[in-house]
Amino acid sequence: MTTTPDGHLLRLQDALGPLKDREHVAERLLDASAKHSFDPGTALDWAAPPEPGKWYWPPELVSLYGTPLWRRMPEEQRMELARHEAAALASLGIWFEIILMQLLVRHVYDKPVTSAHVRYALTEIADECRHSTMFARMIEKGGAPAYPVGRLHHNLARVLKTVSTTPGSFACTLLGEEILDHMQRLTFPDERVQPLVRGVTRIHVVEEARHVRYAREELRRQMATCPRWEAALTRVSAGEAARVFSVAFVNPQVYTAVGLDRREAVAQVRASAHRREVMQTGARRLTDFLDEIGILRGVGRRLWKSSGLLA
Repeated sequence: MTTTPDGHLLRLQDALGPLKDREHVAERLLDASAKHSFDPGTALDWAAPPEPGKWYWPPELVSLYGTPLWRRMPEEQRMELARHEAAALASLGIWFEIILMQLLVRHVYDKPVTSAHVRYALTEIADECRHSTMFARMIEKGGAPAYPVGRLHHNLARVLKTVSTTPGSFACTLLGEEILDHMQRLTFPDERVQPLVRGVTRIHVVEEARHVRYAREELRRQMATCPRWEAALTRVSAGEAARVFSVAFVNPQVYTAVGLDRREAVAQVRASAHRREVMQTGARRLTDFLDEIGILRGVGRRLWKSSGLLA
């Protein structure tokens, strides 16, 4: 490995510990993919009707949970909000996965096509294609509309997909994957939730565990070997992505759809200590990791704090 004159890269690698062999990591992930992959079209019972009285999302994870507005809402309206928020989160998941697929294609474009690292990236892209179609089908079965992100965030992501550097791409990938993954780990064992939603989240959790491992190992490698300017840019871009993500996580149109005042609902979510704890808990494994590899520093750390995802 080469270093800058002041030994910056060497010091970073010393701090991060030895890097794992890229091909060895990919071979293990390919083996896991062969053993634990699913075809949602056959693994889930799409013909089964919804079960009466069951939620589409755990109530504690609904954005308004515990607020004064939530306490005034009848149970039926709470369950309806959960149904719409499940559709909104699935829509957000599709948006993220389409971004991720494009970033992965860019990542492997110049790499040896026969390497295990590239083969795993292509395997992950195939996983994400199945996940996106699975989420779309779940939205349709739930009966709520899809909730696309706003035009500003949609176009900001268009810029990200075009200009993002490799470490920035993997940092944003983890941001999109790990918080949703935390919520889904709470959802699939929850017997209060619709069986189809539990099945969808279980498949996603099992397969996303491999994606997170791949992204973490590659981001650790990139932060240990990239030049100083790219590390600094990654800190800022990841912080800005966290700020955008925290805003886009719940589409405010869900409140209007269930007969709530949108401004009042948004204000109460922003003021909710419970919601802040849910989001920070979901992000904690990620923020601990990003702190460990040197991303939560300076302006980047301040942006993460302003997003509400970092205590």
